[in-house]
Amino acid sequence: MPWARLMIVEERGWLDEAAFVNLVSLSQLLPGPNIVNLSVMLGRRFAGISGALAALGGLMIAPLTIVLCLGALYQRFGQLPQLNHMFGNVAAAAAGLILATAVKMARPQINRPLSVLIAGVTFAGAAVLRLPVLVIVLAMAPISILLHTRWSK
Repeated sequence: MPWARLMIVEERGWLDEAAFVNLVSLSQLLPGPNIVNLSVMLGRRFAGISGALAALGGLMIAPLTIVLCLGALYQRFGQLPQLNHMFGNVAAAAAGLILATAVKMARPQINRPLSVLIAGVTFAGAAVLRLPVLVIVLAMAPISILLHTRWSK
């Protein structure tokens, strides 16, 4: 997702920050990986059904090939202790990228008190209370819609 945001918003300018946040929010509510959902919605937005299929294929073919190759390498060399250290470092880098993207996506919402409140409650449910994601989505999606509908009137 961090690379997708960089490419879609900053480098290509296909979407502004608000439109990207809206698509990411919707992609998180749908089943399946967020980035796949986002790519299909973006492809459909610009080129209809054929764009959605092209985005899906383009997104999946290269990573699938890479993962299959890495899986074969891991099967062969996975018992090496150096590999475990490397995976720990890669996980830390991935967490940093996700955090940086979250901060960039939150910037447009910072002047919207209701959005900040909803984000805080959602964060508390996930990070502090450790509620399952499905419970959080099923609770916060309708609450968010209801509050924003009433607040905007």
